[in-house]
Amino acid sequence: MIDPAIINAFRDIVGRAGLIDDAVAMKAYMEDIRGYARGRVGLVVMPRSTEEVADVVKLCARSGLGIIPQGGNTGLCGGAIADDPGVVAVNLKRMHRIFPPNSSTCTMIVEAGAVLEAVQTAAREAGFAFPLSLGSQGSCQIGGNAATNAGGHSVIRYGSTRALVLGVEVVLADGRVWNGLRVLPKDNTGYDLKDLFLGAEGTLGIITRLVLRLVPGPHRTETALVAVPDLSAAITLLGTTRAFTAGLVSAFEYMTARAVALGAKHVPGVRNPFGSEHEHLVLIEVDRPTALPDVVMLLEPILAEAMENGLVADAIIAASEAQRASLWRIREAIVEGIRGEGGSIAHDISLPLGSLEGFLAAANKRVEEVAPGVRPVYFGHLGDGNIHYNLCGPAGGDSSAFKARREEINMIVFDITHNAGGSFSAEHGIGRLRIGEMARYKNKVELDLMRAVKDAFDPHDVMNPGAVLPR
Repeated sequence: MIDPAIINAFRDIVGRAGLIDDAVAMKAYMEDIRGYARGRVGLVVMPRSTEEVADVVKLCARSGLGIIPQGGNTGLCGGAIADDPGVVAVNLKRMHRIFPPNSSTCTMIVEAGAVLEAVQTAAREAGFAFPLSLGSQGSCQIGGNAATNAGGHSVIRYGSTRALVLGVEVVLADGRVWNGLRVLPKDNTGYDLKDLFLGAEGTLGIITRLVLRLVPGPHRTETALVAVPDLSAAITLLGTTRAFTAGLVSAFEYMTARAVALGAKHVPGVRNPFGSEHEHLVLIEVDRPTALPDVVMLLEPILAEAMENGLVADAIIAASEAQRASLWRIREAIVEGIRGEGGSIAHDISLPLGSLEGFLAAANKRVEEVAPGVRPVYFGHLGDGNIHYNLCGPAGGDSSAFKARREEINMIVFDITHNAGGSFSAEHGIGRLRIGEMARYKNKVELDLMRAVKDAFDPHDVMNPGAVLPR
């Protein structure tokens, strides 16, 4: 429990509206969206400025209190969830200002609590685009996106969040503020401190403001849903499409017929437009310059030639924004469909494309051996090798009993991933749920270097204690 006098000191910093000390009200801040991680903290504070964040951190440091930096709480690995009444959750949702874009540098400064969708809208209204695109963009915050180096649909062309951030302002573990809000694409002056905080999940400091890299806009997007004979054909089509468009492919999403069927089963208005005859589907998007006349289409000739070569069995090209939205709804409904089946044992993995087919064959065979009737439901960002390998329990079975075997099945899947040269976390991060995997799969030198960085920035383990690094 936190001393009432210290709680009053926090209230003096952030005001009555910026503090939650009621246990019931705090529960909303201590559960992740999948229900995997639940916890408790002694206090939730919501600063309104970098100065207030710094004062909160200084008070925590003086009082020996740990800090859980928190954004929109849409993470999937428990990184913003703690189970310790002696820590303080610092939620940045009241720091949501978005400053006008700078047209000469193609940048925009935003506060960490700004919701991603609001950032996208502000960029678009100024004639730019901010290309980070996530399923949770209506609620996730840009500071959390940066702290977890979020990925999403457009990594194939624009990179993950790390590639879209030029500078950051950070409150350090002792309350000092590092102003790294630089707009320079080139600044070759020693260590890139910014990159240490991107992906650190709040273990080194609290990101309070960011300089975002924008891309010119507007552009026109072509979207197609394509049926392919197998995964190998999808990978070949990826290479062909990237080459033909000179790298303009902004999304290349893979999904199986089973994944689409679950979405159609549980989400009204969603259906597989090809029926059930095609096992493998790909959703492709190309962002093309507006300078190209409307009669010039990029996807149509690519898919026509691919059909002649046997790489494509059928295709639908969106003719309107409404059709584009309906095609994306098929992809987005998969997650809701999996939840409708009672959830799954989920894996966010990445593999070299050349190893992907071998991984799926080996993993499907092995999980069927240990859990007969298991239903692999996989989909993901094929363009960057990121597959969401989900395992639903046997149809009609006890989903709770199946999910109770999570650790056993995780080890099977992650061992196969590791042996194939892949990563056990492609875009979701580590948080607290993947600490064991860090110890199992990261080599000693990597872990020693990470611990050295943590000890240098946060020697008293104030920032997000218990996250990311096995101690």
